[in-house]
Amino acid sequence: MRRGLRLLGRCGAAPGMLGKYYYKDQVAPKLKAKLQKQICQVVLDDFDVQYSKELRETWNSVRQVLLTPQWWQYAVLLNKFSVFSEVENDLRLKGYRLLFPKTSSCFLQSFKCYIRSTPGRFPAQKHRTDRLKDYYILNAASVLAVLALEVKNGEKVLDMCAAPGGHLHSNEYDHLRFHWLKQTLESFIPESVLNIVTVSELDGREIGNLQPEKFDKVLVDAPCSNVRSWLFSSDMQQAALRLAQREALSAVQIELLRSAIKALRPGGSLVYSTCTLSKEENSDVITHILNSYSNVLPVDMSNLARAASQEFTLASGVQQHELLVLPERGKAWGPMYIAKLKKI
Repeated sequence: MRRGLRLLGRCGAAPGMLGKYYYKDQVAPKLKAKLQKQICQVVLDDFDVQYSKELRETWNSVRQVLLTPQWWQYAVLLNKFSVFSEVENDLRLKGYRLLFPKTSSCFLQSFKCYIRSTPGRFPAQKHRTDRLKDYYILNAASVLAVLALEVKNGEKVLDMCAAPGGHLHSNEYDHLRFHWLKQTLESFIPESVLNIVTVSELDGREIGNLQPEKFDKVLVDAPCSNVRSWLFSSDMQQAALRLAQREALSAVQIELLRSAIKALRPGGSLVYSTCTLSKEENSDVITHILNSYSNVLPVDMSNLARAASQEFTLASGVQQHELLVLPERGKAWGPMYIAKLKKI
């Protein structure tokens, strides 16, 4: 299920970005290097043109947060398979609080994600083959895709683009990310439970043909023009190549969704998520799918939106089956786009 761990897809904390809490005059060395990393101007120029049109004046405030890593916030997701009372006490002492303190039908009762309003990062834990991790560091907006999926006991779930983490059937096509996924699973799931997890290295676009109507829920955390990572691209040639190939992303996203729909049982639902602001890769992709399938319907996520609006800044003007989290200072979560569909 993408999620006992938050199987966070591509908005999770990047490996290597370890650090302690930081303030203006106290920055951990590795994190300081990240903060001083140069903004990729060619990417910023491209984003300025696109998002000034799509987001209008909102882009100015979002842009400021994205270009100021000192303002970025990180959440701590506790591992349900670990004993974490000490960790919880430490988190509370450092000003963290539960993201969703009250459980409802929308939220898993065992789900514990801690956040705080000020910037900083709780120390990350290294992978050890003989010990489970107690928690995972992530962008809190990532958990919304998991909650939107509303996984129930006994359901078969496909996490189509699973790295860095996954649950049940977790698939990751990229070879390096596949090994990252396996390591994350080993760090968060006890050996006694791993036997119910299937990990595959298939092209997600083929899974629907290989396993038609097998799954109750599918999560497609799709490859996208990841705003945060692209803005800080260190390789100018790679950045230019990404931008040149950007138009092809929506075609890949549509293929992944078509495969997901084939893999879904009738009555099953899927969640599509990205960490881009691009209308072409977000709402346009979902509109294309809805216009192409008579047996796929949008699912209202108003309840989740109301609950999320307390801690996240949500874009206005989106449909009821969509959420778009916009980063702002003090709520520097996202960007994260989520849409939910159902196969009838």
